[in-house]
This record gives sequence, C-alpha cells and structure tokens, in this order.
Amino acid sequence: MAREGLGVAAALASSTLGGISVVATRYLMGALDPATLGVYRFGIGCILLLPVVLVLRSPWPPRRDLPAVALLGLLFFAAFPFLFNAALAHTTAARGALALSTQPLLTLALGAALGVERLTPRKAAGVLLAMAGVALALGAGLAEAPPRVWLGDLLMVGATGCAALYNVWSRPFVRRSSALSFSALGMAAGSCGLAVLALSTRPAALPALDPAGWAVVAYLGVVGGAVTFFLWAFALGRTTPTRVAISVAVNPVVAALFGTLALDEPLGLPLLAGLAAVTAGIGLAATDGRRAAASATASPGPARLP
Repeated sequence: MAREGLGVAAALASSTLGGISVVATRYLMGALDPATLGVYRFGIGCILLLPVVLVLRSPWPPRRDLPAVALLGLLFFAAFPFLFNAALAHTTAARGALALSTQPLLTLALGAALGVERLTPRKAAGVLLAMAGVALALGAGLAEAPPRVWLGDLLMVGATGCAALYNVWSRPFVRRSSALSFSALGMAAGSCGLAVLALSTRPAALPALDPAGWAVVAYLGVVGGAVTFFLWAFALGRTTPTRVAISVAVNPVVAALFGTLALDEPLGLPLLAGLAAVTAGIGLAATDGRRAAASATASPGPARLP
C-alpha cells in the first residue's frame, strides 16, 4: 500500500502549497485580471515542466488521448483558475475557501455516480468531518462580507465543480502516460486558452508590478503552478479521486495559518480545533477499505473511461 500512501502524501503537499498560493493570488488581484494571472501562473509552470519531461523521457499520452488531455487541461488550467481568481475578487478568503472545501464531496458524488469509486460510510464520514473542520476553522471570518459576496461564492462553486470533474476523469490518462507529461500538456492547453481570453479583452503588455509583485508571480508560476499541479496529477495516478480531493480541506486552513504569519492576524482556538478536525477527516477517508482500494487500483475498468 506504499503507492496509496505516496499518492495521499503528494496530494497533501499539493494542497499545502496551494493554500499559500491563495494568499499570493489575493495579493495580486488588484494588479492583474483573472485571465492574465492564470497565464503567468500556468505559462511559467508549463515552461518549467516541459524540459523536465524531455530530460527524464517521461512517456507522453497516447495519440488517442491527446484531445481528452487538452480538454482536461482547459477545464483545470483555464476554467478553474479563471473562476477561482475571479471569485477572490468578490468574496473573502474565508468564504472562498469554504466553497472550495466542498470539492471532496463533489468528487465523491461524481466518482460514485460514474462508477470510478465506491462510496462507503467511512469515506463519506471522513469527507464531512474534514469539511466541518474547515467551517469551524474559518467560520469567524464570515462575519463581515463584501457587497457582491454572493457572486464570488457562486464563481467559487463553479471552480470547485471544474476541479471535481478533473479529479474524476484524469486518473486513467495519468496512468497511461506520466504525471509530468500530463501536467505539462494540460498547463500548455490551459495557458493558451487563458492567453486568448486575456488578449481578447486588453492588449498584450507587461503589468506594472513592483519587485515584490514579480516575486509573487514567480512563486505562483514555479511553486503554485509547476510543483503544486505536478504533485496533484502524481497523486491522481496513485490513489482514488476522493482521497486526493479530501486533501483540499488542508488548503484553506494553511491559507489561514499563513495569513496569520504573514499578515499578523490572530490565531484562535477555532482555527486550531478546525485543523485537528481536518487532519482526522483526512486520516479517516485515506485509510478506508485498503483492500478494496488495492483491488480498484489493479482493475483495468477505470482506464476505459473517456
């Protein structure tokens, strides 16, 4: 079961880095529009991953998979970041994080509906416990909301749906190629789609950022783009979609903790209690039915999904 554990660990690492990226994205939202920010983040990530794919000679997806890989790239590296970035321009980090934390539940429901993954009471309980931990940890941040908060919440729910579909549909394609090549091609498709959108609304020009702003852009491209989403695809190739998605509950808690350190915000008991609940929920879902998970991993059924 080392393969399963490695997948869960990669998903947790990805979500931890993603939590820091939420703070970085909020920092840049006043200077960059959602599409342009996505172009920088995933364009840099693609430029970094492609040479690594070539040097390591990672297997590329079969030719018959390329259209689906491109569409999944547009879904996760164009539609998801655009909606995610746009949401953070209208809602608070806490509300956006809570909406995003429904991703495990959506992934679980979609996986069960499409026959990719078996729904068990223990796994469902783990998802709900982790989501409750996020609500407990960030509930205090919902007291004061901006005027158009409903629009931000709605956009974040849309982003969450894109991510859930990606989680469920990606695994067979990752397993027929490699996490590196799959992520690189997806980022290429997504950044190209976002570039077309960005150029259709404004002329191409470098944004007016100070050195700190460019440093944050570099972080989002290198760590928030290449490293974070390689780890996500790596995890999807080694464990079930729900076990990967459950790790997203770490994302908002890490964002809150990082905000406390970076912005000197108070660290209260609800945040610590929520972190404990998130950790317990991840452990509950990740240890569910190890024999069944091993059998699902060995089964060729999911690899036939479109």
